[in-house]
Amino acid sequence: MPIITKAGLPVNSILKKEGVKLQETNEKKEAIQIAILNLMPLKEDTELQLLRKLSNTEKNVQVTFVKVNNHKSKNVSEEHLENFYEKFSTVKTRKWDGFIITGAPIELLEFEEVKYWEQLEEIMEWTKSNVKSTLHICWGGQAGLYHHYKIEKRLLPDKKFGVFKHFIEDEKSPLVYGLNQNFMAPHSRHTTVDLEDIKKEDNLTITALSKEAGVFLVENKEKTQIFDMGHLEYDLYTLDREYKRDIEKGLDIEEPENYYENSEPKDTWRKNGDTFYSNWINYYLEK
Repeated sequence: MPIITKAGLPVNSILKKEGVKLQETNEKKEAIQIAILNLMPLKEDTELQLLRKLSNTEKNVQVTFVKVNNHKSKNVSEEHLENFYEKFSTVKTRKWDGFIITGAPIELLEFEEVKYWEQLEEIMEWTKSNVKSTLHICWGGQAGLYHHYKIEKRLLPDKKFGVFKHFIEDEKSPLVYGLNQNFMAPHSRHTTVDLEDIKKEDNLTITALSKEAGVFLVENKEKTQIFDMGHLEYDLYTLDREYKRDIEKGLDIEEPENYYENSEPKDTWRKNGDTFYSNWINYYLEK
């Protein structure tokens, strides 16, 4: 079955070359409806990564990209946002099967210092009654835990950067069906959430953990909120690009851990990401 995107979205041409079944339309189709609040600066990279993952299912999936109102992005044209993104003021009039809140490279700021924090809080509150299941990624996961449960993020002594082993804590969770113990997943962040803070909240379940990277997947008991502290959507070269970008900036950064083999990135997580996103669609968003 195809993934359905807005007609003319530039990354569509890449997806078609990769053999992804894709349908372009400007109308709402009969399909699982997923909206993505894309807060990442390199928006087209994130569009491509998430569309790849959401296409790995036998279901018809239609994706709508969302922007925060009155916030200008430095790394993508206003024309791109105007043509291919919807304002939240438009999106909030509908019910959605799934909603994704991406990460953002602003984790060193206090949440209340983020320019669009009030609007993000409005969006997160809205998801509680208008979305079947909301997936919060990396900084988005920390923001969600803070908004919904008042769980603070904590600064790490060093950036958690690389690909790490994870073990499944809740084997009954459909999110991890098909994943092995010691499954690999990427991380790229300066902050974390504390395991004991999560355990104190009766409505939260820890689904997966890492001895090296800490809390990875957290769900609420109703399965309507998922908090993902890593990046299972990342492609093979995302960490490589981040590393080289930081080196060019003159930042003091170590190579991503468990990532390079003979100076080339090694793919140890792509299938895990495919499985995770398929599980989310098949078990949490199915009509």
